[in-house]
Amino acid sequence: MYRSHTCGELRQEHVGQEVTLAGWVHRRRDHGPLIFVDLRDRYGITQVVFDSQSPEVHAVAEEARSEFVLQVRGVVRSRPPEAHNPELATGDIEVTATSATVLNPARTTPLYIAKEGGEDEALRLKYRYLDLRRERMQRNMILRHRVIKFMRDFLDAEGFLEIETPILIKSTPEGARDYLVPSRVHPGSFYALPQSPQQLKQLLMVAGYDKYFQVARCFRDEDQRADRQPEFTQLDMEMSFVEQEDVISLIERLFTQLCAAVVPHKRVLTPFPRLSYAEAMERYGSDKPDLRYGLELINLSDLLTATPFNVFKGALEQGGQVKGLRLPGCGNYTRKQLDELIEMVRGSGGKGLAWAALPADGGDVRSSFAKLLAPGEMAAIIERMQAQPGDLLLIVADKASSVAAALDKLRRLFAERLNLADPDLLHFSWVLDFPLLDWNPDENRWDAVHHPFTAPHAEDQPLLASDPAKVRAQAYDLVLNGYEVGGGSIRIHRRDVQQRIFELLGISEETAQSQFGHMLEAFEYGAPPHGGIAPGIDRIVMLLADESTIREVMAFPKTQQAADLMTNAPSEVDERQLKELHITLR
Repeated sequence: MYRSHTCGELRQEHVGQEVTLAGWVHRRRDHGPLIFVDLRDRYGITQVVFDSQSPEVHAVAEEARSEFVLQVRGVVRSRPPEAHNPELATGDIEVTATSATVLNPARTTPLYIAKEGGEDEALRLKYRYLDLRRERMQRNMILRHRVIKFMRDFLDAEGFLEIETPILIKSTPEGARDYLVPSRVHPGSFYALPQSPQQLKQLLMVAGYDKYFQVARCFRDEDQRADRQPEFTQLDMEMSFVEQEDVISLIERLFTQLCAAVVPHKRVLTPFPRLSYAEAMERYGSDKPDLRYGLELINLSDLLTATPFNVFKGALEQGGQVKGLRLPGCGNYTRKQLDELIEMVRGSGGKGLAWAALPADGGDVRSSFAKLLAPGEMAAIIERMQAQPGDLLLIVADKASSVAAALDKLRRLFAERLNLADPDLLHFSWVLDFPLLDWNPDENRWDAVHHPFTAPHAEDQPLLASDPAKVRAQAYDLVLNGYEVGGGSIRIHRRDVQQRIFELLGISEETAQSQFGHMLEAFEYGAPPHGGIAPGIDRIVMLLADESTIREVMAFPKTQQAADLMTNAPSEVDERQLKELHITLR
């Protein structure tokens, strides 16, 4: 037996017992006759005392260094009152070693295990198996386990069945690039790794499994960001005979109860507020707004219809907008600071940024554009934006999408600078009624805003023929603290409607039959109305753990360049393997 107890288990009630521990040397303090070793495993740390009166045992401690793997037998003792360590769960006791064995020595590690921070992330990813020994990473992995276990238990109690779907599937044009897998036994043909089990879970609804879920691995060959990885995990769900309200109600109960169970120190506001897509874009410039703070965008367009200022005038004449953001207490920004904001807007595709600073003492307004306005326009802007002395007003004039992107970026930046977001508030919300389609001028066709299986609102279906841009989707995104953490919709379950959407997307009947014939045929065999959602587990755990990137809550993530620094993947393969797969590289 390697151990009778873990390193986080012993308490006062174990005093006097003989125990066996095994773990890693976390810290070692040599006081001559006495050597103190903090022995660590994933459950905690226990202080072990090696006394020179037991020479053989003391010799093991003299040899041991950080990250050596030790087995120790000894007797549990109470620590003297002055030596209690309130920072450790085991801080009231220690183990006096009676025997000890080095199970495995360790080289000096390339990163400190007992002390975190300071090293380059690339080093952490290269030696991820060492990084995972650290308290922060262990805490995140344990949190991730608890989140997934809660989800499984909750859905099981709700009557859901966990059903696995294939990893090797057919490649279909659904948005992001597929990862392709060549087939050895079918030369020239390829499988794809699933971007999601979307089609398969809809087919499970046709099969009669009316409550399905899966902790699903998904793969997308797209550019990486802090909240993206080439492979990720989602809670994939689908239900039959449901409407949008049924899905939303279930998810609100799931996450309200989950957060109370796994992060009880955080607050969740219920019911989750709901915004239409149009309202979210109008008020926040984003379809995933962080609602922990205000800083709403203010539309100034109607005040400036006759303005002589060419920047505002030109934007409005071309169908654009003039919108602003009021930043309390920032009226003392220097010209250098304001120039940095202007460059930030230009760097994200905007044409520029107009600003006005109201001095705290109530003096004249400093502004980049006030002299170019008609009489009364500056006063109207200040009144509309409810500006106070000491405030800074930032204004963008451009097409609606550019205005939204620029002001959303500024809103997030100043929320961070002004410390507006409560870190212990989990502000879930729903964004509803997305457009079903988005016009693609480059290819002269419509694109699906979510995916081609999303159902339009029933009352909007006639507009598919006359005005597709006005058709709203029965789609709903779950948003948390400025991140989209789940997307879902009521699905199309009739062949004629699905074929109509394919036509609008420029998918020919022949291509539709080739790519999606199995679904179209299935819809003819009694497909029930159905809908679902797929919350992203990585992003949710990231936010619950107060991390800024999903790499911190994944055991073995890739870099932002989709590389595995630990195993050096992706890598070249042997010529013989390529030959077997009938592949020639160019």
